[in-house]
Amino acid sequence: MMKWKSDRGLEARMLITMILLAVLYLAFLAVLLSMRASSIVIVLFMGGFMFLQYFYSDKLILMSMGAKVVSESEAPELHQIVSRLCAIADLPMPKIAIVNTSMPNAFATGRNQKNAVVAVTTGIVKQLDRSELEAVLAHELTHVKNRDMMVITLATFLSSIAQILVQYLPFFGGGSRDRDSGSNFIVLFLVSLVVWIVSFILIRALSRYREFAADRGSAVITGQPSNLASALMKISGARVPTQDLRKVEGPVSALFIVPALSGSAVMKLFSTHPPLEARIAALKSIEQELEA
Repeated sequence: MMKWKSDRGLEARMLITMILLAVLYLAFLAVLLSMRASSIVIVLFMGGFMFLQYFYSDKLILMSMGAKVVSESEAPELHQIVSRLCAIADLPMPKIAIVNTSMPNAFATGRNQKNAVVAVTTGIVKQLDRSELEAVLAHELTHVKNRDMMVITLATFLSSIAQILVQYLPFFGGGSRDRDSGSNFIVLFLVSLVVWIVSFILIRALSRYREFAADRGSAVITGQPSNLASALMKISGARVPTQDLRKVEGPVSALFIVPALSGSAVMKLFSTHPPLEARIAALKSIEQELEA
């Protein structure tokens, strides 16, 4: 079995993405202040929003998905699998949640390793065999290991704020009656829009790489990359009910091991996940490393 090691590529991309987002964030604040928006309102609003997003986003995600946290007595096999994988990955035992839907998928959430939740749907438990399910759970645990949820939560903070300000711009100084109010409103709106678009693209790029890293982590933990490849092909080839898709499309889709998108013409630039073919090719390369 391959030895666990830090993913320097993931760490570098996280750092670069966070730096770029921080630059955008500071520039955005500077423009807001230059437009005579109340600094107190800005600080309180953004600070409060970030606090809620950081500490309660996992609960909101579980609630929106209808996920139920289950005890060991309620799901003994799932707990047994996750417990064994956590021992291999040197992780504390996360909470286990189940989403009652036929859509086969899984995701991890939580702000850190001690407050993580790994969720699976009833559909994925029924569709995959034990080795494939282990590979999927190892993928999600790698997200926990790499602290992906915390990084993505912090990264999406700027994007969320920019989107809110675009929608509620008049509350932040756009409604003043001085002679420059019209031009100030237009400039602030355009800046808000640009910041949101750029941060959106950066977060998607980071999300795609974290999926590659989580795939690799699964291969390292289980020692069987082919099991994850098989699981990905089964999940992607499943016929998913349209009603279930409508319930999970959107931001939450980025958390899944395979994105829940009903549209076929999604641009790669805006995708949260790499193409399935690229993920399978990467897993085959890892398998060759293991055999060597």
